Amino acid sequence: MFKFDNIKNFTRTLIIAEVSANHCGSKKKFLNHIIQAKENGADLVKIQTYEPQDMTVNKNFKIKKGLWKGKTLWNLYENACTPFKWHFDAFKIARKNKITLFSTPFSERALKFLKQFKPQLYKIASFELTDHCLIDNVAKNYKPIILSTGLSDIKEVKSAIKVIRKYHNKIILLYCVSGYPTPLENIDFKRIEKLKKSTGVKLVGFSDHTLGITASIDAINKKVPFIERHFTINKDSSSPDVKFSISCEELKILKNYALNRNKLEIKTKSKTAERINKIFRRSIYVVKNIKKGEKFTSSNIKCFRPYIGLGAEQYFKVLGKKAKSNIKKNKVLNKNLVKAL
Repeated sequence: MFKFDNIKNFTRTLIIAEVSANHCGSKKKFLNHIIQAKENGADLVKIQTYEPQDMTVNKNFKIKKGLWKGKTLWNLYENACTPFKWHFDAFKIARKNKITLFSTPFSERALKFLKQFKPQLYKIASFELTDHCLIDNVAKNYKPIILSTGLSDIKEVKSAIKVIRKYHNKIILLYCVSGYPTPLENIDFKRIEKLKKSTGVKLVGFSDHTLGITASIDAINKKVPFIERHFTINKDSSSPDVKFSISCEELKILKNYALNRNKLEIKTKSKTAERINKIFRRSIYVVKNIKKGEKFTSSNIKCFRPYIGLGAEQYFKVLGKKAKSNIKKNKVLNKNLVKAL
């Protein structure tokens, strides 16, 4: 279960898998995306709550540039949306499989519908960052909000945060470049620190729309708390989002990298794999019977494994010293057996 207070002390990067339009209009594929996202390593799974009437009233506006060139906004959203009626099974499956499922509402209507499922957090998309009315309505629910910052300048981000802070401070920012797909050379991780310093929000993750997982791996190395990636179970699908979505295998690689990267950061006082093998170092052993008062020489002491007494590094300090008592052959030396050590 997602708890914001626990996230503030995160120990590794959490992976958010965004289903978006990758269901290609199939409810079966939609539900399978949620399951496969969890099984391949997603810590949280996100969907989008809208229908075309929540996005535009202009049915004829045509997109002139970019990945969706030639499509009208209405047709794009009509084909890409997750029908409201699918949400019932989605949240049912999520509860059954202990999946943290949440969504991005794109209108007050969508939010009102979404609230019945009691999601543990909400997302505000980059293009809605300037929609203060929508943000205000979402913030009134006093649930954590992930705010994506693509296309926005610092002033716009701070204005959106100001609206949320009228109600609470449970805010997570995502550094984002709203390019689909985003060229790697457009990524500037310095933006993350700028967002932290200028807004006072400590949790700033990365919403990645680049091809492949190179940028996401780099973000994990920079210890970001969250990475959001569009996710598909079929890289050959006709989804409008598939080009910048990662596969099951790429998601699995990201999760494993995040887990293993975290292991490098863990500092513990308990025995490590290396420390328990210290026994394979050498100690000083008596190779002949030695009488009390007899000197230790190169002929009666040698160094052997295991390391359970005086270490081999003490060898030259022991030479010439006298035995405190009789010592039998093959016994390991310790301080109590050597005078004036």
